[in-house]
Amino acid sequence: MGNLPVKDYPMHYRALVVLCCAALLAACGSDRPKPDTPAAPTPARVAKPADVLGPLPAYQRELSGTLLEIPAGAEVELALLVIDERDRPQRLLASSNLTGTGQALPYQLRFNPEAFPAGARVELRGRASRSGQLILHLPPVRITQAQNQATGPLRFEKAP
Repeated sequence: MGNLPVKDYPMHYRALVVLCCAALLAACGSDRPKPDTPAAPTPARVAKPADVLGPLPAYQRELSGTLLEIPAGAEVELALLVIDERDRPQRLLASSNLTGTGQALPYQLRFNPEAFPAGARVELRGRASRSGQLILHLPPVRITQAQNQATGPLRFEKAP
């Protein structure tokens, strides 16, 4: 290097920095080794006991109860819906996603009572699926008042 003029040194340093940055990016971007066993899918939200959700805020109301005969690993969706005269959902008031355990599955569905339309038909509906395929559905449960309610045990039926 003694033969190189002084003005060429900055180019060598720049090339070395660019090369180091490229190597660092390549190392950070490489794939991690794949595990031998596939990881279990994590549910979007698992049912939580009341103490984990905390106390019910004054501006909310809650439907609660137990879902029966939900297979372990099934993905359950519950929704509180405003239904029109043609039996079609018009507006979502609240929803919850749970994962079946194979045992009675407690649920809590919180909603804003001010969004509850007076005189409209409101229903609690639910469905359970496994691997993206519908396996069970909840017959509609009519909710007539915007207040705290315990629906008790609800049984899903096999999907047609």
